[in-house]
Amino acid sequence: MSASISRDTVIAQMKRFRPGSDIGLAFAVVCIITVLIVPLPPFLLDVGLSLSFTIAILVLMVALFIRKPVDFTSFPTVLLLTTLLRLSLDVASTRQILSHGSEGVDAAGHVIAAFGGFLMGGDLLIGLIVFAILLVVNFIVITKGSTRIAEVAARFTLDAIPGKQMAIDAEMSSGAINEATARRKRHELEQESGFYGAMDGAAKFVRGDAIAALIITSINIVGGFVIGVVQKGMSIHDAASAFTTLSIGEGLVSQIPSLLVSVAAGIVVTKGSGEGSADTALVAQLSRSPKPLGIVAAAALALALVPGLPFIPFAMLAGLAGWASWYRWNHPPAAETLPETAVEVAAEPPITDALKIDQIRLELGYGLLVLAGGDTPRLTEQIKSLRRAIAGEMGFILPAVRIQDNMQLAADSYSIRIKEIEAGSGKLRATQLLAMTANGALPDLPGERTTEPAFGLPAIWIDPSEREQARAKGCTVVDPASVLTTHLTEIVKDNMAEMLSFAETQKLLDELPREQQRLVTELIPSQLTVGGVQRVLQSLLAERVSIRDLPTILEGIHEACAMQTRGIPAIAAHVRMRMARQLTDAHIGPRGYLPLVVVGPEWEAELNEALVGPPDQRQLALPPGRLSDLMRRITQVFEPIAAEGETPVLLTSPALRAHLRAIIERMQPATPVLAQTEVFPRARIRTLGAL
Repeated sequence: MSASISRDTVIAQMKRFRPGSDIGLAFAVVCIITVLIVPLPPFLLDVGLSLSFTIAILVLMVALFIRKPVDFTSFPTVLLLTTLLRLSLDVASTRQILSHGSEGVDAAGHVIAAFGGFLMGGDLLIGLIVFAILLVVNFIVITKGSTRIAEVAARFTLDAIPGKQMAIDAEMSSGAINEATARRKRHELEQESGFYGAMDGAAKFVRGDAIAALIITSINIVGGFVIGVVQKGMSIHDAASAFTTLSIGEGLVSQIPSLLVSVAAGIVVTKGSGEGSADTALVAQLSRSPKPLGIVAAAALALALVPGLPFIPFAMLAGLAGWASWYRWNHPPAAETLPETAVEVAAEPPITDALKIDQIRLELGYGLLVLAGGDTPRLTEQIKSLRRAIAGEMGFILPAVRIQDNMQLAADSYSIRIKEIEAGSGKLRATQLLAMTANGALPDLPGERTTEPAFGLPAIWIDPSEREQARAKGCTVVDPASVLTTHLTEIVKDNMAEMLSFAETQKLLDELPREQQRLVTELIPSQLTVGGVQRVLQSLLAERVSIRDLPTILEGIHEACAMQTRGIPAIAAHVRMRMARQLTDAHIGPRGYLPLVVVGPEWEAELNEALVGPPDQRQLALPPGRLSDLMRRITQVFEPIAAEGETPVLLTSPALRAHLRAIIERMQPATPVLAQTEVFPRARIRTLGAL
């Protein structure tokens, strides 16, 4: 057993050294660095040079077949490691050439000997010229162009990031994409910015590698000549022949992989944002139209007929280009088979798009766009949090908030629209903070006086440097995005009933747990329609009553229908009675009791006498003079209580609750009105006043 465990442990540890593992990569880098210090025998030097060639070819092939540049995000790291590998092999080769160059052409391994003999053709001058040409092609043409393209691509890519982030946030806020898609797009954007930023610096590796190759080859030639003549006692001709052959062979061995990697770098950075591998893009774009191919065929044929030029090569090319032009003429690309007018009509958005209405739209002046974009789009993050908060608190899934700029607004203004109709507006100072006090007194601070848009409190715009001073004076300091989000929250809560559509109601019913679906089946449509349930839920939301406990609401509707209750107001009243615990708990004050203002017996009797109409459709027919007296009395009672920091509930009989709510909604919309049957029996209550 122990032997088996030991063997399994050893195998598991060995697997960590496989290619692609973390330890395997670290081990490879350590080996490369070791080569810079420890001399390599000719055999291992041949292995290293062969590995350098193979990796360079692999990198070039990968660069050719990637679909887009960010598919090769590890390319900057590959450039660094391949450059380090070639430099370490250059150092090892230099050590072998200078130490054993006098022993013959095989002193530095067979790879260098082969390049020094075969590619040079036994002529030192030819080898030197070939090496110089490769160096010029790599250093001046390919590397310099790739470096410049990488710099420009990095600059434009990084400059475009804020706009792309704003576009992603706007799409998510408008509901065009979900949060998972937005997260994926942000990740792709981070990869793109990181890739082009790294490529801007990684291109310098290839450029430095070409310079290092020139310096190392020069050192090998001069140093080898001096060592051969002075230390080894060789003749000038023999020393020059031996060390120059090895040095140029080593330079060619190093320069060819460097050239391949440089070409790969050029392909990656010149690919831009195009999709598809290089072969697909080249063939598709070069052979897209038959006209250029036809002109090429005619030009090649003309050159074939020029006296002195070879006929067969140009004639073959003319025939090939002519056949390609004929084929493209008879088989045009799919995009070109449609008439121009048809393409234009297909590109136009459907006319029905003009009929779509945004449930919630936030329009910003151009001076406030910074709140929704940039590196920290605070507004969009707060709106996402707002949607989660309302879903958890009210059981209502807020529609997506569309954010867009409106050039017709002032630079520091915003407008909140519900179903295309303005429900609120205000002005913000994007670079300042809003300071206000809880008691409504204007804080004594330097700044621009204003009114807080959500609750109408006196406030002042201050510089961010005054934040601590404002807090020391007991002020609440809020940033512009939070001010706007608070205003949006209040408007949303005031209009939730209107935004709860038939489709949203059906969705809430469909998403109930399986054990609650039996209740839905018995209730709908035999006792009440989905539209009826929608109206009951809307009546609750209109008074900011949470519908999160949807099963209890449906049970109340079911009971009301079973008792032959008719009319949505009567059904809603029965549901509210079933929700007494929730309604009471929602209005318990910070001191642990339910603060009440009760309707006195005189007003109770007068209001009951003013009710007219059939039982299911009673209306309050109070004379205008008495209605004014009632509203004045409500104000007289509630204002002193509110000044003491209490938020009282108006308590009345079930028959009068809906009618009093309709009256008080015009005066104080946030004041709750409860029937006596809607107060939980075991709740602590305190009567603070009476009408």
